[in-house]
Amino acid sequence: MSTYLYIILAYLLILTAFNFYRTRRIKTQDDFMVAGRSLKTSVMVFTLICTWIGSGTFIAGAEFAVQAGFSAIWLAAGAWVGIIFIYFLAAKIRTFGQYTIGDILEERYGPAARIFGAIAIIISFTAIVSYQFVAGGFILNVATDGAIPESMGIIIAALFVILFTTLGGMMAIAYTDLPNGIIIVLACILSVPFVYLAAGGFEQATQNLDPGYFAAVNEQFGTHPTLKVAGYFLATMFLLMGVQSMYQKFYSAKTPKDAKKAAIWWIIGTIFIETVVVVIAVFAYSKLKDQIDLTIPREGGKIVLMAAKSLVPAPVGILLLGAACAVVISTGMNYLLSPSTNIMRDIYQRFLNKDAKQSTMVALQKICVVILGVIAFFLAIRMKSVLSMAIFAYTIYGVSITPALIAALTWKRATKIGGLVSIISGTFVTIFLRIMVEVLPPEMAPEGDPLGIPIIFPGLVVSIGSLIIVSLLTKKPSPEEIAKFFPEKEAL
Repeated sequence: MSTYLYIILAYLLILTAFNFYRTRRIKTQDDFMVAGRSLKTSVMVFTLICTWIGSGTFIAGAEFAVQAGFSAIWLAAGAWVGIIFIYFLAAKIRTFGQYTIGDILEERYGPAARIFGAIAIIISFTAIVSYQFVAGGFILNVATDGAIPESMGIIIAALFVILFTTLGGMMAIAYTDLPNGIIIVLACILSVPFVYLAAGGFEQATQNLDPGYFAAVNEQFGTHPTLKVAGYFLATMFLLMGVQSMYQKFYSAKTPKDAKKAAIWWIIGTIFIETVVVVIAVFAYSKLKDQIDLTIPREGGKIVLMAAKSLVPAPVGILLLGAACAVVISTGMNYLLSPSTNIMRDIYQRFLNKDAKQSTMVALQKICVVILGVIAFFLAIRMKSVLSMAIFAYTIYGVSITPALIAALTWKRATKIGGLVSIISGTFVTIFLRIMVEVLPPEMAPEGDPLGIPIIFPGLVVSIGSLIIVSLLTKKPSPEEIAKFFPEKEAL
């Protein structure tokens, strides 16, 4: 077996022992869901970075870069804009201080909004967990030069993610993210110069790749390239602006001030890491493109891992593979915990057992973690493209949850029926169009886009349009109804 594998497994075992230690501190729902609301700025920064920088960056982003070159920056840039927007809401989110997005949705739009919002989140986040497992399979396959098949690697990754999440919840996630975040940053800093030099620098890369790989928009990517990259940009932006796992981190902050300070460093760290990953992917592909079979879309997602094995010195390669492993574990844990929280908080505790004991809540949530993890595993073994699954997950969340959520926090005129219609219509349109992709002839749904139009566009038109129109046509909320969100005396 490869030395790379032994080091990765040793790291995972250390994390396992750490999580067994942390699980002794889990006594209440607050401990499991929001780390007892005790996270300081330093811990918050790395756990926010690790929550977002997952296989969506290292695998889906790399797959995009292999297909379109530096156009892949558009996928990441949407998140940067979303984070900047969240910065201005960070303190407000922490002050509201609940457990899930459903707490906010019900406060503004009623119980039905909580239920439908929870359904959309569970679908989206289970999909995100599934491609973390696929990424884990990639890592173990590449680290062992094929000795561990991808299918076995997926099983191993799933077991570790489910185990870690079940053991310690948010308490384990936040403090596991601290070393993971440090490894990710170091790996990115050290890897870039070696990959760049191994690829022969910019001059050699431009000779090996089509000029479109160095354009702002690669005209060879997609039926309508500009719409395609704009769709990716909007999908990540709208996901990030409303993503529950980030809001849970802000709920976990010790104070509103800690939440806002952490958001600043989160912006800086995310821009740096995501840009570096695209640079590594493009230059590595210019060197290794003969080893990538683009007829299998998800194969492009391996390019950063291949660079770690063949284009950098072994210590740096181990660190880069370790970073990829860290983000898979961390992101998988975050997005597995979050929907289980929706089940327990938004469905079980809210409608079935309001007086549930703390010990019962924690025990049942751990069971939910396992069930959702198993569902994500079965999605993983059938997956054709990490990039495609990522965009679907981002889209369904971004069009169903984010418009109503942001309106709840920023628009006094949003009404209960307007928010509810937005959530339901956004979810329905996204799922309907995704089903159409599967049943339409390939020429009518090129690259997963009905008629060549990314699903995010019709989804946002329906979701935002229904929110605004229905809100303006229905009675505005009273000052008492929005007092918790807007301290002013009068409502618009």
